[in-house]
Amino acid sequence: MGVISGQCYSTLGSYNKPFFSSQTLRHSTPFSVSSPPPRLRTTISCRAVAAESPLTAKVGLKDFIHIDDFDKDTILKMLDRAIEVKALLKSGDRSFRPFEGKTMSMIFTKPSMRTRVSFETGFSLLGGHAVYLGPDDIQMGKREETRDVARVLSRYNDLIMARVFAHQDILDLAKYATVPVINGLTDYNHPVQIMADALTMIEHIGRVEGTKVVYVGDGNNIVHSWLLLASVIPFHFVCACPKGFEPDAKTVEKARKAGISKIEITNDPKEAVKGADVVYSDVWASMGQKEEAAYRREVFKGFQVDKILMDIAGSKAFFMHCLPAERGVEVTDEVVEAPYSIVFPQAENRMHAQNAIMLHVLGK
Repeated sequence: MGVISGQCYSTLGSYNKPFFSSQTLRHSTPFSVSSPPPRLRTTISCRAVAAESPLTAKVGLKDFIHIDDFDKDTILKMLDRAIEVKALLKSGDRSFRPFEGKTMSMIFTKPSMRTRVSFETGFSLLGGHAVYLGPDDIQMGKREETRDVARVLSRYNDLIMARVFAHQDILDLAKYATVPVINGLTDYNHPVQIMADALTMIEHIGRVEGTKVVYVGDGNNIVHSWLLLASVIPFHFVCACPKGFEPDAKTVEKARKAGISKIEITNDPKEAVKGADVVYSDVWASMGQKEEAAYRREVFKGFQVDKILMDIAGSKAFFMHCLPAERGVEVTDEVVEAPYSIVFPQAENRMHAQNAIMLHVLGK
């Protein structure tokens, strides 16, 4: 429930200007300081003003935190919009500026080339202005509480995007912000990446529905987002990972319970990739896990995506990677540079998919 504050007005003759409020005292006089004002009857009238609640609802607006927060039709509409706006930008037409006069804060506790450049460039091309807030600019959760950051930035900006470690940080931002919040990545999931992946599959395969996507590597935040997409759109998803590196069990169970897609978790990459439309890989040691890199290289032997594995997948298989790639580790240079590799169109589509997401959450 909001706190009620008073706002009062002083009426001096024909003048009616704010006199004071609960937060500030503003004096207003229409007379010269060199001569005293005429004696007029002063009346003060007050009206109650409801102060903003810290949990004010985002009326007509929505956050983008998890893929499965949206139904199939909404996801597909966003992807259609991405295709439409991408074509417009590719044509050289810069007249579509729906974000004119709007601003976005981009919070980064994890640095990234693709996330920063794609969001900032996309928002700018559509007329908006993005503000980069790096790891040392806010120190969210240390220098200032996340809930306070959310409420302050909501008063400056129309949109908040955050790329953080702890998933709870993005949930807290969304809870306390009064503008839409977009999840640019957490340790749990990476929904904007999977939207870009789905867009890339539509462009190169013609669809997402009914395909077979095989992820080879660590059961990480990318896998969780694929599982959440499989809770909404029907396709066959396989995660081939070493024992002990499986994705979150609750997320796997959620995807299976949705009863929409075929979900498999296996420890055999060679069997997994047979008949795949997409073979997908990611680094074995993500940001924050680099001290485990040497250990993981030993454990993940046999899970490298090389030409032999792609040949087993078959001639129709494309290779995808969310980048950055450690060539010669989780994937060979030969695969990244092969004709069936679509990692760079995939990287470009980060911007186009995110443009569509921003248009959706801002109701454009």
